Formats: sequence, C-alpha cells, structure tokens
Amino acid sequence: MGVTIPICSLLSACHLQILSAYEDYEYVQDGDIIIGGVFTVNCLMAGWTVPKKLIVTGMFCMKPLHHYYKKLQMFLFAIDQVNNNPTILPNVTLGYHLYDSCSDPRKAIKSVLQILSGPGETIPNYSCRDHQKLAGFIGDQSSTTTLPIAQILSVYNHVQVSYGATDNYLNDRAAFPNFYRTVQDDFMIYCYVSELMRHFGWTWVGIITSGDESGEIESSWLLRFLSRLQICVAFLIRTGINVFTESRDLESAYSTLEKSSVPKSQCSESCLPGYRKVPGFSIQYCCHSCVLCAYGEISNITDSENCMRCPNHEWPNENKTRCIPKQSEFLSFTDDMLSLVFIIISLLCFGKTLLVLVIFILHQDTPVVKANNKSVSFVLLVSIMLGFLCVFLFLGHPVDVTCLLRQISFGILFTIAVSSVLAKTIMVCIAFKATKPNSMWRKWIGVKLPICIVLACSNIQVIICVSWLSISPPFKELDTHSYQEKIIIQCNEGSVIGFYSVLGYMGILAAISFIIAFFARTLPDSFNEAKYITFSMLVFCNVWIAMIPAYLSTKGKYTLAVEIFAILISNSGLLYCMFLAKCFIIFCRPELNTKVYLHSKRNI
Repeated sequence: MGVTIPICSLLSACHLQILSAYEDYEYVQDGDIIIGGVFTVNCLMAGWTVPKKLIVTGMFCMKPLHHYYKKLQMFLFAIDQVNNNPTILPNVTLGYHLYDSCSDPRKAIKSVLQILSGPGETIPNYSCRDHQKLAGFIGDQSSTTTLPIAQILSVYNHVQVSYGATDNYLNDRAAFPNFYRTVQDDFMIYCYVSELMRHFGWTWVGIITSGDESGEIESSWLLRFLSRLQICVAFLIRTGINVFTESRDLESAYSTLEKSSVPKSQCSESCLPGYRKVPGFSIQYCCHSCVLCAYGEISNITDSENCMRCPNHEWPNENKTRCIPKQSEFLSFTDDMLSLVFIIISLLCFGKTLLVLVIFILHQDTPVVKANNKSVSFVLLVSIMLGFLCVFLFLGHPVDVTCLLRQISFGILFTIAVSSVLAKTIMVCIAFKATKPNSMWRKWIGVKLPICIVLACSNIQVIICVSWLSISPPFKELDTHSYQEKIIIQCNEGSVIGFYSVLGYMGILAAISFIIAFFARTLPDSFNEAKYITFSMLVFCNVWIAMIPAYLSTKGKYTLAVEIFAILISNSGLLYCMFLAKCFIIFCRPELNTKVYLHSKRNI
C-alpha cells in the first residue's frame, strides 16, 4: 500500500540555495486558474556584499521604467476585466502569481521556480499548489530573461507566451514546443530596420548593442541584413545591457527626430539622375563616386548603378535624365538654308537654259544655229534644262518614290546630254571628212546619224537603270548610327554596283567625247566647235571625278549636297561652254552669223 506524503513536508529532500533579493516585487491573487508571469519593471539588478569579505549575499532591483510598469498594469487590468465579466469565463475566477525579473536572468530563473514551487520556499521539482490550477506563464520582456524561462518550462510542459522576446532561437519548436510570443522575431525586425534605412537613403550607419551573447548574435544578424541592401556599418559598439534605455533619453531622442528633418547617414553623396555609381577607393563597398552617364545613355533615378542606352530613335536630353526623340535631318524645302540656295540656283539655271532654248528656236535658221545640227542642240538644251529641275527630287522628305526617281532621272538625263555632245563631236569629224571630193562620208551628213547616236547611247543607260531597279532598287531608310543625336532620313541606293554603273557609263561617254573632241580641235576654223566640246567635257569629267571622294567622305544631307552641287556645276559647264559663244555671236556680232563667214577661214 502506497504512502502519500505532502509535498510541502519534503523541504529537506532537495534544497536549492538561491541568493535572496532585498525585495522580490511579488504580485499574487488566488483564483480557480492561476497564470504565472515574469515581467520586467526594474531594468537593473545589483548585489550587496558582506563588508571586508567581498562575498555577494543578496541582490536588489533598481531603475524602474515607466513604460515597463504600464505593461504589468495592463495585465492586471485585463485579469480584473475578465473576472468582472461573467459572460467571458462563467463560474471561473482567474488568479495570478507574478514576479519582476529586474531584467536579470538569475532573478528570472528564481521567479519561475518560485511560481512552480508555490507558496513558501523555492524547491525545484516540487510544488505546493495544485498542478491543474497553473494554466501557463506570461513573460518576459527581453530575450535574455525569456530564454532561460523557456528552457525550464519546456521541461515541465508549461505554455509560455512572451510579450517582448524576439530571439530567433526561440523559433525552434523541438526545443520549445510550448513557447509563443505576440511580437515579431528578430529576423523580421532586422528586415524592417534594414528596409527603413534604405527608405531614408542611409548607407553608412553604426550599431550600438548590448555586450552580452544576445547582443553579439543580434548584431551579427543585423549586419547580414544590412549588407544585402548595400548598407555599410561604420562601427559596432557593445555596451551594458541597459544602455540608452532611460525613458527621458528615449523621449529626448524622439523629440529631436520629430522636430528635425531625416538625418543623412551616407559616406558618399547620392548620385543624381544623369550619373551612375562607381566603386570608390574605400574598403567599404557602400562608398562610391559619381560619374556622368556615357554618350547616348541616361539614368532617371537617384543612385543608379547603371546607365541605360536610349533606343535608336531617341537621344538623351541635356541633363541625361530622360530620352527625347532625335531630330530628323534631311534637305527640307522650308527649314534648310542650303535647300533654299539650291532651289534658287536651280531655278536661275533653268531660266537661263530656257532662255537659250528660246533664242535658238527663234534663230534656228541662222548659220550659227544650223552649223552643228540644231536638232541635237535642242535635245542637249532640253536635257540640260530638265537636269536642273531634277535637283528638286533630291530635296524634301525622302519617300520611296523620290528615292526611285532621283538617281534614275539624273542618270538618264545626263546620259542624253553627254550623248548629244558625243553626237556633236562625231558629226564635227564626219563633216570635215565629207569636205573632201568623192568622200563616202557625205551620206552620213544629216539629222539621222546624231539622233541614232543619242538614242543608242541613252538606251544602254536605260537598260542599266532598269536592271538596277529590278535587282535592288533604292529605298528610304533611317540612319540612326552616323550621328548619335539625330536621325538622317535618306535614300539607300540599294545596289552600290548599280549606282556606280550609272556614273561609270556617263564617265565613259564623257571620256570618249573628250578624246574625240581633243583630236578634232585642230580642224579648220569653220568646224571649231570641237574646242568648246573639249573644254565642256573637261569641266564635266573633273567635276564628277572630284565628286566621288567628297560623296564618300560626307554623311547625311551633306552627301546629297555634294551630288546636287556636282549636277549644277556640270550642267552649267555644258550650258556655258556649248552655247555662250553662239549667243554672243547672235546678239553682239550678228555680222558673223552669215553663211559666207561660216565657210571662211576666220575664227568664229
């Protein structure tokens, strides 16, 4: 038969010697259900010693904090509210057994063992109260005191709810299966604090932490979270556990922050939009220098680590903070002074050519006009006149149609003009040979041969142009690479071979005309038009030979300007060299415009 022994009678079985406190700050209220609690009200615990022996014989609590005491009062008020409301726990009264841990782990251990032992002396593993009445524990404020409490209560399988402990170690459900808390753990606090620093732009901070093991662990974890956000720690200070915890210090710090702007905490100035951060020479990775974004790049946020390149159709503004549309460049009819100059020159030259054509038509029966095939002269004048007008195809906003027409019309019109000059040159030689008696060249004198020469030479150029258009025709394109700050709207020639074939064929015709005219320049004076042909072809060839390197070395609208300039100069050279002397005879020396003089040996 077993013997029941009262627990409280076994005081001598196991006695735990614990330092006595000057005042335990115990709060007790009986009830049907008891809630144990360890609260922090005083924030410091000191010991006293026996004089001369330097032996610590007891402890006393000091430095109570008002906001800690309010939490204790809130708990007591909640118990009263529950007990005074019969609808919450009918026929049940809540009681409590509370102690002040004084923010000391030793006092916290003593307090929880005393609650477990019940009234009287503290005896581990023994209890003088009904075990069923103790429902659980509340506390403590700090992780330093909460952790040893949780270790003890996990042995006795008691539920514990902390209202302030944040140590991540308490998340271990295997070690602390019955531990709960009403606050976030340290990981979340580290995350919130780090994000708050990043929000304020703080990248250069210091850490002040307690000098115990908990402070060391907390500071190491906070360092990890800060480093992930590129926030540097300038210093780490470990102090006493209760540093900066006086209420007046907290209120003073809050008041200072409330009245002033958010303080800066950076080892380097923020990089404004338009700049990017580059690592500085400091060992701290959060220290940096600011450099202006490179050519064609922008940054539109503060402290950007990289600059962004603008799209092909856009370009940075002056501050390099945003991309703006590039300016379009082409020879505009209205907004370009160069175009206006070309238009005026082209119209003047067109008018002069038209005037010469009218003069020749009005004097078509005179010897000077008839001397070297007036039909070919008319064809030459018309081709020169249209050549001046084709300049307008090179001006204005390029489109696919104008890109197709500009080079084709220029090539064919100039080929007709050069072919006409070639026909004139050949007819000079035939006319000289036909003057000999019984010459077989007489039958080639007339209109048919020069017209056939012009048609044959022009048809070859037409075939070249048609082949060019069939294989790879010109088209409009946007050149975004030649200039960073503007878009060149231009015509792509399609086939480079086709373009230079057109120019090359005209060059061959001009060279043949020049050679034939050069050798025919010593013919009798009555056929001295060969001299004018020689000079006109010399001007024509020099202009286009000089145009090619200038054409290849320029970009954008200036490439077109070179070609237009070559068209105007070469056309003007043909006009003045071939017809100026004849117009001079018609108006200023009419006595020379006779058949008698034409066949004489005098120089025209």
